[in-house]
Amino acid sequence: MKRKTSYSRLVVRGLVYLVAVLIALWILIPIYLITIAAFSPKDVIYSWPKSLFPQTISLETLKFFVSAQYVLPSLRNSVVVALLTLVISLVIGAPAGYALARYIFRGKDIFRIMILSTRAFPIVILSIPLAVTFMKWGLYDNLISVAILHVAMALPTTILVTSSVFVGVSKELEEAATVFGCSRVQAFTRVALPLALPGLAASAIFTFVLSWNEVFAATILTLQNRTLPARLFIQLAASPLPFRFAGGFFILIPAITFMFFIRRYLFSLWGITLK
Repeated sequence: MKRKTSYSRLVVRGLVYLVAVLIALWILIPIYLITIAAFSPKDVIYSWPKSLFPQTISLETLKFFVSAQYVLPSLRNSVVVALLTLVISLVIGAPAGYALARYIFRGKDIFRIMILSTRAFPIVILSIPLAVTFMKWGLYDNLISVAILHVAMALPTTILVTSSVFVGVSKELEEAATVFGCSRVQAFTRVALPLALPGLAASAIFTFVLSWNEVFAATILTLQNRTLPARLFIQLAASPLPFRFAGGFFILIPAITFMFFIRRYLFSLWGITLK
């Protein structure tokens, strides 16, 4: 009986590992192929059959992409908008999530549902009225308008995620800090906030990637100051194949780099220690 139980556990564990490997390959293989194509000469990109391992490494494709008009300004716009969205979302969302986690008030559950229900509105419905509003305010074709809309898209999730994170932080630790002379703000910044950093890092990754990959709102709200995904969305159909691969690589790298630097907070959230 024990052998059968241990055998079934091994089978289940093996299936879990197999599914995890398949999911990882599903994500990593396209990234690998795009990266290879981005560092391949133009004639290799058009050749067939293609090799899974690069025979020659060249910056010709990337130079062709970077030298294209508006690419570098659009790349800078994407970084600025994503960072603005990240900072504003955390500055507003973290205190709001803390308040939801620590205070009890009438209609709290309904308030949570209302926050989440804002994500039910399609961006197509919101973008046109917002474009008209930003024109009246003099913010049309401005990075601030794109960042504001991205904040509106990311804020509900940021509030709910940070609320769940602060629920996991013991309230007694903050009470102990106040006993030893800390104010409520000091207890939050010195005790609750450091313990909540892994969860806040996860929320930051979601917010950054959402803003970086968003296309439709940036296309509607801008003409000259477009982000890189919005610029590629407009030009991709008429662009040659090397331009497409290099564009995909440029879109992937900042998000992956951001995740790489923030990964230690995620590992702390999962109980893993990095040396």
